[in-house]
Amino acid sequence: MILSASRRTDIPTYYSAWFLNRVREGHVYVRNPMNARQISRISLSPDVVDGIVFWTKNPLPMLDKLDGLRDYTYYFQFTLTSYGRDVESNVPSKNDVIIPAFQRLADLIGPERVIWRYDPIFLTETYTPEYHMRYFEKLVRRLAPYTQKCTISFLDSYKKIERNMAALRQTVLTGEQQSRLASGLAEIAHSHGLRLDACAEEDALCQYGIDRARCIDGQLFEHLLHCPLSAKKDKNQRPQCGCVASVDIGAYNTCGNGCRYCYANHSESSVQANRRRHVPDSPLLIGEVGEGDVVSERKVVSCRARQHQLAL
Repeated sequence: MILSASRRTDIPTYYSAWFLNRVREGHVYVRNPMNARQISRISLSPDVVDGIVFWTKNPLPMLDKLDGLRDYTYYFQFTLTSYGRDVESNVPSKNDVIIPAFQRLADLIGPERVIWRYDPIFLTETYTPEYHMRYFEKLVRRLAPYTQKCTISFLDSYKKIERNMAALRQTVLTGEQQSRLASGLAEIAHSHGLRLDACAEEDALCQYGIDRARCIDGQLFEHLLHCPLSAKKDKNQRPQCGCVASVDIGAYNTCGNGCRYCYANHSESSVQANRRRHVPDSPLLIGEVGEGDVVSERKVVSCRARQHQLAL
C-alpha cells in the first residue's frame, strides 16, 4: 500500500514524534471518520508499505528524524504559498524559516522527492492576480534548484470553509483570470526549468503546458522503487484527480497551521481540544482506545509487481 501522512493534517509539523513511534512499533490505529467507534489497525511493515507521502507546510520538526525512515521510500508534498498570517496564521515566516526548511529538506533527500505546492490560489483585494504572479516568481527563483515540479490548484468553494474565508473578502476568480494566471505561472515555472501541474483541475490547462497532477504518484514511486506497481486510481477522489489509491492515517480537526482555506478543520476550538488529547505513545493520533471502541485489522498488501510474480 501507499501511505498518506496526511491529507487531513500536518503530521511532519505537529506529530512527527508520534509517527516515528508508530514506525518503531510497526503499526498504527486510525479511527473511521464516519464512525468514530470503528478503528483500523494498519501494519507499517516495510514489506507492505510501498511508499509514504508526507504533506506539510513546515518539515523542520521531522528533519532530525529522517534516519528512522531509512527502510521506507517516501517523498514530501510541501505547500509553500505567498499568503501572509491573515491566511495561514500559524505558519512561520516564509522568508526566514520555511524557504530555508524547503532547501534543507531537498539537500537531505533530493529535489525529486520534494514536490512544491503553490495552492490553493484565490483572489482578494490584497491577493490579486498580479500579486500571485510577482511572488510566485520570487519563490521560483529560490526554490527551483531544490525541486523539479510545482503543483497548483484554484480554491474550490466548500460550505465548511465559507465562514473562515469570509473575513478575507474573497473576490470571484473569472475564467479569463484563471487562464491568464495559469498561462503566466506556467511561463515563469518553465523558464526556470520547473514542470507545472494542476491538482484536480480541468484538462483545459494543458494548453499552457500544465499537466494533470498525481499527488499520490504511482509513477514516481515506481521510479524511486525501481519496480512496477499494481496500484489503482483512487476512486474516492474527484474525477479529475490523478492519484492512485492510498491509506490515510491522519485525523480531521487536528492541524495547527490555522489556514483559513482548510477543509480538514471545522473549528479552532475542536482543533485545540483534539491537540490536547494527543498522546505521542498512543497508537491513535488523537486520544487512546476507549470502552466501546472496536479495533479491526485492515488487510493491506504490497502493490509491488515483483512480489506478486514471486508468489505465482
